[in-house]
Amino acid sequence: MQKSPMTAQGLQRLEDELRRLKTEDRPAVIRAIAEARAHGDLSENAEYHAARDRQSFIEGRVLELESLISTAEVIDPSTLSGNRVQFGALIKLVDEETDKESSYQIVGVHEADIKEKRLSISSPLAKALIGKEVGDTVSVPAPGGDRTYEILEVIYR
Repeated sequence: MQKSPMTAQGLQRLEDELRRLKTEDRPAVIRAIAEARAHGDLSENAEYHAARDRQSFIEGRVLELESLISTAEVIDPSTLSGNRVQFGALIKLVDEETDKESSYQIVGVHEADIKEKRLSISSPLAKALIGKEVGDTVSVPAPGGDRTYEILEVIYR
């Protein structure tokens, strides 16, 4: 089985979601199905069908999370150091065209969240950054044309 790199925080978020699904959402949907069954004719009972659809989603997500957790390879960025970009690094960049600075942490595929500045290891920007050092320039294909960034800082914490 192939291991998936992940930070400890990413693994914790997946475990928390799994725990919530098993202890809160699963029992709630079972109660909703029981209530809908009590209303009688199931063939025309929209509440019953909605609850069954929700149950199906929950069970599928539980299986997916269990698989992700079992294949997670936790990498602690605080044990890494240096100026070279690696998994888990917090990278400060400047867009050479607009001079806009931004920061991203390179994380596993299943913990990425661009709104939280967590960039997937499989994203074009992360792929371009891996192995580069402070001061290096990277070019990344984008819908409006290639974007060029300079690496200002690499932080491991």
